[in-house]
Amino acid sequence: MSTVTVYSTKNCPYCRMAKAFLEKQGVQYTSIDVGVDATEAQKMIALSGQRGVPVITVDDEIIVGYDSQRLNELFGSHPSDETYDVVIVGAGPAGLTAGVYCARKFLKTLIVSENIGGQALESWAIENYMGYRMIPGEDLMKKFEDQVRTFDVRLEIDRVNKITPDQGLFSVSTVSGITVKSKSLILTQGKKPRKLGVQDEDKYIGRGLSLCSTCDGPLYKGKKVAVVGGGNSGIQTALEMSRIAASVSLIVRSTIKADPIFVKKLEKIKNITIHLHSQISILTGDHFLKSITIKTEDNGEQSIDVDGVFIEVGWLPNTDISEGLVDLNNDKEIVVDVNCCTSLPGVFAAGDVTSVKSKQIVIAAGEGAKAALEAYEYLLKND
Repeated sequence: MSTVTVYSTKNCPYCRMAKAFLEKQGVQYTSIDVGVDATEAQKMIALSGQRGVPVITVDDEIIVGYDSQRLNELFGSHPSDETYDVVIVGAGPAGLTAGVYCARKFLKTLIVSENIGGQALESWAIENYMGYRMIPGEDLMKKFEDQVRTFDVRLEIDRVNKITPDQGLFSVSTVSGITVKSKSLILTQGKKPRKLGVQDEDKYIGRGLSLCSTCDGPLYKGKKVAVVGGGNSGIQTALEMSRIAASVSLIVRSTIKADPIFVKKLEKIKNITIHLHSQISILTGDHFLKSITIKTEDNGEQSIDVDGVFIEVGWLPNTDISEGLVDLNNDKEIVVDVNCCTSLPGVFAAGDVTSVKSKQIVIAAGEGAKAALEAYEYLLKND
């Protein structure tokens, strides 16, 4: 039996999913919260070379981040080569809602996703989902997941890497090597974080640059950080990090475009310095990031010492597997009609991966329900 340790933080959704995966497979592990134990945090950093979670050790192997492919290789159990009524790709608000509606129609359903919750997991606080005055993104998505698990829906933590039409069915393959057939598909794979596009960016990911503030924020207690982004997620991250870090530099490419409620809160915080019309031009450090240079329209370049930078500059559609299968628009979003139908019969899409203009959790959930009902009607006509 392997010796497994999971280094995590309390609010890290990817840490929770790693633990849930291990528990599902019956793997015993030791959990260490590096957000509250500074000694263990330093041990994790020395062991992995990373200032980000989760870090998982399996005997002498170190797994950095939530690597669903490697965890599946080590501990996974895969579904047999079955044929499903519907395969749902993605398990964010749209995918999980679609799963519930498919199950209520007694469709044989498989959901395949790298994570459960999608980008909603990374929201510190959701204040515009009906029924909740305020709820953390992870908590809301856990409620979605719990509801799905009350139905006969198979939920696999894996990543789809190929979809091929196959004699009236669809062949769906994953990175861990499984292939299943399906009579219909619902694509809900959401978006992936946009990066800065600065030289040496990849070098510092996990070593001072973070794409998940809810995961890595506690590791920067009492330190100097920067947040890049002037939308809702950027301002929310700056507000939350102001409670944890010694200081926050908020770097905004143009002007702040967050909802007024967040702007009003921002005006009251004393340890946030706002740099408008600015962007990072240089990253500096050795193994870990130590400073950034920002380029400002009026004031030239300025160097700022930081321990960490949280990137909140938007998202890109996760449509690599959709290219050549269904029509995409100029923004690489899946083109859908009012009923969530794509250009290929039997394939439906919902949520932030689609051409639907507004990107909100409540809208994604509604679109997921519509896609499931359309898939059901398609199967009735074509079964």
